[in-house]
Amino acid sequence: MTAYLLKRLIIALATLVLASMVVFAVLEIIPGDPARLMLGLNASADQVEVLRNQMGLNAPLAIRYLHWAGGLLSLDFGRSYTYSVPVIDLVRERIVVSLPLALIALALSTIIAIPVGLYSASRRGRAGDAIAMGVTQFGVAVPNFWFALMLIYLFAVWLRLVPAGGFPGWSAGVWPALKSLLLPAVALALPQAAILARVARSALIEVLNEDYIRTARAKGLPYRAVLWRHALRNAMIPVLTILGLQFAFLLAGTIIIENVFYLPGLGRLVFQAITQRDLIVVESVVMLLVAAVIAVNLLVDLSYAVVDPRLRSRQ
Repeated sequence: MTAYLLKRLIIALATLVLASMVVFAVLEIIPGDPARLMLGLNASADQVEVLRNQMGLNAPLAIRYLHWAGGLLSLDFGRSYTYSVPVIDLVRERIVVSLPLALIALALSTIIAIPVGLYSASRRGRAGDAIAMGVTQFGVAVPNFWFALMLIYLFAVWLRLVPAGGFPGWSAGVWPALKSLLLPAVALALPQAAILARVARSALIEVLNEDYIRTARAKGLPYRAVLWRHALRNAMIPVLTILGLQFAFLLAGTIIIENVFYLPGLGRLVFQAITQRDLIVVESVVMLLVAAVIAVNLLVDLSYAVVDPRLRSRQ
């Protein structure tokens, strides 16, 4: 297990270093001058040059990368060009929205998908299976921003049960804050639940055809016990893989939903920073999200060994 963990850690660190190089290089070649954007079109060339020197934009590319990467290691993400505040402060303000939103959406997705997958696999080829898979196909095909708009119309405009957008802050109370995140979380969770349910169904059908499942049934175990105790656990590896990918998407890919619901999260911060050419914010937030994705994937890899002891023995 130690060798397995060490190997995964080395791969994760190498991926993180490579991703930092790619992110830095890609953002550097994007057209536009942050200094010119900050000073406006009427600024003189001398004024722009002075600001570029102050911001360190005229330093060699390798020096700028090493300075930026070294700051990331010490959680010093630099200062925002637009807001003139430390980037880490902006991240702290926004992550308290994006992280709970992603966790709630992931929990809703799992709660919906696993029972649907079990139900559909246990009734393969029957009417219930066809209906469930038809609904999940619809969920896969329809984008989450459409779900968001329909949820706003139904629950905020028509029924007036929840706010249509905005975030009051956790200082306003836990329930008001969670209430404002409920519709965005559902809009994010429904398409992901549809994908996860289809993956769970396929994995369960494959497991249910194994010899040990037939042996368990021949010994007289109830079908429900066979499903939950034997089939589900052995079908968890592909399910865990999709869960890891979904959490990464929910944390990093909420730009559209946060803009639809006007939530001050990381996705909206990145969107605003891109439009304002605030490169230091974009680089730092993107790398933070990359690190989160790599960490989640590492945890998923380790969970494989917990779910399936055969992987530990192979390592």
